[in-house]
Amino acid sequence: MQKMVKGANVGLAALSEDVGSVMMSLGWSSPTGEGDADVSVLLLDGNGKVRSDADFCFYNNPIAGNGSVQLLGKTPTADGNEDRISFDLDAVPPEVEQIVVAASRYGGSRFGDLNDLHLTLADSSGDSLVQFSIEDAGAVSAFIFGELYRRTGEWKFRAVGQGYASGLGGLATDFGVDIDDDAEDEAQDAAAEDEPGQRDGAQQVVVPAPRAPEPAPVADDGGEAAPSEPKRRARPRTARKKVTLPKTAKKSLAENDSWRTARLFPLSALKNDRERETRATSVLLSVMTQVPEFGRRLTAGFGAPAGRMETFTEVSLPHGDTPRRPDGVIRVERAGKLWTALVETKTNGNALKPDQVQAYMDIAARRGYEAVITLSNDVALEGSPLVDVRIDGRRKHKVALWHLSWAEVAHQAQMLIRHEGVGNATHAWLLQELLHYLQHEHSGCHGFQNMGSAWVPVRKGIDDETLCQGDPRATEVIESWERLVRQVCLRLGGELGQKVLPVQRTRRGADPHARRADLADRLCTQGRLDAELRIEGTPGVLAIAADLRTGKLRTSIEVAASEQGYPLSRAKRLIRQLASAPADLHIETLVEGDGVGPRGTLERLRPEPGDLLPKDGGEIVGFRLSLFKGMGNGRGSAESGFIRSVDEAVDRFHALVIAQLETRGARRTGGAVDSVR
Repeated sequence: MQKMVKGANVGLAALSEDVGSVMMSLGWSSPTGEGDADVSVLLLDGNGKVRSDADFCFYNNPIAGNGSVQLLGKTPTADGNEDRISFDLDAVPPEVEQIVVAASRYGGSRFGDLNDLHLTLADSSGDSLVQFSIEDAGAVSAFIFGELYRRTGEWKFRAVGQGYASGLGGLATDFGVDIDDDAEDEAQDAAAEDEPGQRDGAQQVVVPAPRAPEPAPVADDGGEAAPSEPKRRARPRTARKKVTLPKTAKKSLAENDSWRTARLFPLSALKNDRERETRATSVLLSVMTQVPEFGRRLTAGFGAPAGRMETFTEVSLPHGDTPRRPDGVIRVERAGKLWTALVETKTNGNALKPDQVQAYMDIAARRGYEAVITLSNDVALEGSPLVDVRIDGRRKHKVALWHLSWAEVAHQAQMLIRHEGVGNATHAWLLQELLHYLQHEHSGCHGFQNMGSAWVPVRKGIDDETLCQGDPRATEVIESWERLVRQVCLRLGGELGQKVLPVQRTRRGADPHARRADLADRLCTQGRLDAELRIEGTPGVLAIAADLRTGKLRTSIEVAASEQGYPLSRAKRLIRQLASAPADLHIETLVEGDGVGPRGTLERLRPEPGDLLPKDGGEIVGFRLSLFKGMGNGRGSAESGFIRSVDEAVDRFHALVIAQLETRGARRTGGAVDSVR
């Protein structure tokens, strides 16, 4: 891997033999555990301008350049988050000479507040080619990380590291994106939010509106921010009509509840695990070919090009004396070149078999295939592969091993049909049928469902105080907990249509193994599992604490106190916001200086909100809101299981507490800036 400095450039062909498809990751961490940014990509012609607004690729227009550029979203890392972008360089339109990769922050945040800003470029097999670390981002709200550009028919990369104090609006304008800040358009946007789309039968046509942060004031030579005139919200004109499913189903024409809707993918005939694997593989691969938005979203993350896709099941491939039959094969054709991946599927909680995956890796290497994709209910973790395979370094052809969870498949389907939209009503219906299949109890595609064999002995060891630090079973439980938390993020994010990511408050630079070992030691001494979720558009971080000693689950959020009004007014305002919250909600006053003030249940505080005021007159800085519930004992996802209890606790807290809280400033929902009142 080549480390770059600001302003340096390198030809991609000198770094790898196969750079037709590359993956770029932008990463950062926050010292407070909070802070995020949005990635955007601009495709420029020979004059350094976009050909049209469609060449501006951002959160609400995630695919550009005829599918050659695709934003793949965020993935958590040991220290923060990474935003991934897929580039099919062989398919980039010939008029595009330069591709600029940037990111922007919002709500007054600056890139200088983030740590460990970096860019990584990898080839289609996942091997890192280039790394560019940024140390001097400064007080800017938009930042260009790097660019890909053509020189004499070859793609090269340049490490840019340039900030824009004028924000995303200024950056986009400089590259020719049409910015509209007309007040009349804002009024129309607001009306569109109240009436999200035109309804026609069973489909809803929505016109998403992109968002952009306010341009930041430019600092003068003295370092002070120069005054700027108030500006209306600027938005690029890149909205496109998409089809989503209606939020409420039409009234059924059935005579009674015993009539069941005909399904495209029936589940009644499934009898054993083999049939579940075969059916699930065929259902998924067929929908991927028929719904291009969905198929491309799944395969772009594996380095596949944008092109014509065909999928196959039960293919026989020679391997020694006994031919092997992978569950599926994906082939993508672009400009006469084929990209091929073998697919190995497991359902119903069955584990992947290392020898089976190893055989497919060997077959793929011999036949010149690009990837092996494993698909199961398990969730892959950074630094902890689900299967250990041997990579023959002597082979010239590299094969990438990727993993996909059924929970991630369901998440991507939900995001498309319920929030972002697809090309037409048929595509939306196909995705709805796929989602119904995956979520059915007989499909076996339910995501992570088992805390593992170490769960019971670890709980017993904590209960009788015999679990010692360094016990490998504690690390197994920590890994299972991390998988569960990531799955909760996928499920909740798909339902809300918002980014939900785990927050990892660890020391900078800690590798995943060291971090999990530290958490395992704390589990042994404290008997508690902790996690934090950052949900886009909410005023704080949702914290989850599972106390294995008391058998209690605590979900909580800390919200800042209003800066306006007297202390009693702040307390009354909070109680009014929580008018429909459960009576057993615990409210705790947070006092300046890490102090803890009065606390009580909402039931007791409703008639006497003044009881939240510190007796010594201390300054109120915020409130902690908490709900408690019993924790499931079983290691599985049955009704009495631990996994089910965590899901229910998070859902209840979000629906009954977080959803009622005001968010101050701009709440970003589906691309439009929505001030929540």
